[in-house]
Amino acid sequence: MDDETVPDVVVSDGATVGVAYDDETAPPEFGPGSVIRAGTIVYDDVTAGRSFTTGHHALVREETHVGDDVLVGTQAVVDGATTVGDDVSMQTGVYVPRNTTIGSNVFLGPNATLLNDPYPLRQDVDLTGPTLEDGVSVGANATVLPGVTVGEGAFVAAGAVVTDDVPARMLAAGVPATVQDLPPELAGENDL
Repeated sequence: MDDETVPDVVVSDGATVGVAYDDETAPPEFGPGSVIRAGTIVYDDVTAGRSFTTGHHALVREETHVGDDVLVGTQAVVDGATTVGDDVSMQTGVYVPRNTTIGSNVFLGPNATLLNDPYPLRQDVDLTGPTLEDGVSVGANATVLPGVTVGEGAFVAAGAVVTDDVPARMLAAGVPATVQDLPPELAGENDL
């Protein structure tokens, strides 16, 4: 990556930017104001908008498209072929699998885990990650199973295991998660 072509992009010593995974890949592209911290690895064919920021030791795999003002926190993994909107915060240890869609103004708490394989190593199936629509919040240590859609403005409680779709502006809590009305204190938009 040629930092001189994009103003204000900081790549820390010890970060790896541009891992080729095929013979014909293109270097990653970052918008102005981006910061890639030490230990982070970003593969080729990644595009990120302005003010893209990583924590330390984050991983962003190929064919990932990230909007503006996105944080991929320390030891978070975006495992490729994923689309992320604007104003998204992925905290420490978040896991996002291939073929996932994350809207704008989304928060993923520490160690939130999204999955894309309904039958790990047992069946050969197409991998389909979850869809998190705009304004979703996912609490710490929550798990969202493959193919699940979490609707606009919905809230997934810490530790929940979400096995079915969550309608817009509802709360998913428990193991397995049940859908409930969103309490007044959780109503409104994420303030990222």
